[in-house]
Amino acid sequence: MTTEDWAKIGKDIEKNYEQYDGFVILHGTDTMAYTSSALSFMCDHLGKPVIVTGSQVPIYDLWNDGRDNLLGALLLAGLFDIPEVCLYFRNKLYRGNRVTKVDAGSFDGFASPNLPPLAKMDVDVTAETSTKFCVSTKLNCNVGLLRLFPGITTETVRSFLQGPIVGVVLETYGAGNAPDNRPDLLAALKEATDRGVIIINTTQCLKGTVSKIYATGEVGASAAGLLSGGDMTPEAVLSKLSHVLAIEGLDLKTKKKVGLAFRFTFRDLLIALSKVTDKASLILNAVPQELEAIRDALAPPLACAAAKIGDVEALESIREMGSILSLGDYDGRTPLHIAASEGHLKVVQYLLEHGSTIHGRDRHGDTPLSNAVLFRRKDIVRLLRKAGAHLSREQLAVSGTELCSLAAHGDLDGLQIWHLAGADLNAPGYDGQSALSVATGAGKLEAVALLNRLLSAKDQVSRSHHSLSPHHHPTTLLRHNASQ
Repeated sequence: MTTEDWAKIGKDIEKNYEQYDGFVILHGTDTMAYTSSALSFMCDHLGKPVIVTGSQVPIYDLWNDGRDNLLGALLLAGLFDIPEVCLYFRNKLYRGNRVTKVDAGSFDGFASPNLPPLAKMDVDVTAETSTKFCVSTKLNCNVGLLRLFPGITTETVRSFLQGPIVGVVLETYGAGNAPDNRPDLLAALKEATDRGVIIINTTQCLKGTVSKIYATGEVGASAAGLLSGGDMTPEAVLSKLSHVLAIEGLDLKTKKKVGLAFRFTFRDLLIALSKVTDKASLILNAVPQELEAIRDALAPPLACAAAKIGDVEALESIREMGSILSLGDYDGRTPLHIAASEGHLKVVQYLLEHGSTIHGRDRHGDTPLSNAVLFRRKDIVRLLRKAGAHLSREQLAVSGTELCSLAAHGDLDGLQIWHLAGADLNAPGYDGQSALSVATGAGKLEAVALLNRLLSAKDQVSRSHHSLSPHHHPTTLLRHNASQ
């Protein structure tokens, strides 16, 4: 099979689209997963079932799997409303871009490692399409698969990534890990991505997904400019890459965002939800008000989960669904609370740019700023303060005691964090002492030096403010005091 064959199949479907309720494509098994993946991306606004099937043993042999596969595909395509490109094999219907061939000598030749087979035969999944169906037959063939292996040379990688290659599916180890002790290899990948080559990171494992649970995964992906392929099969990623890179009028950044982010839409989310409930038709056929209610119920915990792992793209997807990123979970903690606690600076920046409130309180009365202070996130404290965040009256009331405790232990980092957050270093503790007097009494000389330096700097700022107002008008003095 070639890309021209995929285009021919797609055009045949498009030509006869209005005359039939469904389509069955008979196909050889060796490249069937590639074809089903490619068609799933080529067929825009598909509203009818397209089912690819074949057999391990020819249908005219006495003992074969061809008859069962053909009959099953015909029944599904003719009787059920499944508006997707699917692959049917051995009594199972798979999503076309989630399947891979796993066995060359068994009737169970295909599997969908990271997604169960689609809904049971008696579940009627429907979808409405408001745009006319069409097939995008343009495919960019300057893409390839590169599998890492121990001992692979930099010359091999660099040679593979040379033009005219514009897109690569990189099969890495485990959860998407590239060897962090191979700076030469990472440099070759970085050179390619800097030139505009899109490299998608996928796992060599049959089951699993690309994630950042290991330091090697973080180094190998982020530092080299790789994009995550999630849990998609290499066949699906290669097909999608070929499809997206052929779209005209899109710059590189847009192609990465709209075509290669591998993100769910809200409808994808509802379809996934329908798989675990017996109310599938109610969910998928709900009126707009009900859909909004489902979205509003699901979005806050999903956004908080995305903030926890630092996934800005997921937050963008949730926002594009129409969800508000300032909503909190069952504890009242917003994504900004979570990101501030976890130390994800880029997520905090994104949330602030998209209207997340900096003053939101969870059920314990904590704000994003107090969370950043608690978990010692200096950069985030600075960013929140710059955006206008401040300690609450309750937090200021206990700040003196907290500062005295930090001073007694010589905790320089803690003292600096509270100072950055806007705490008054002269605030008295529970016994009336200041942090400086406590540090002096405890013999914490480094803490004494730090506090003296911070207090001196504050005094200089205060004097400079006063020098700007030679007549010391009462209103001006009040404004200075408020700024301090």
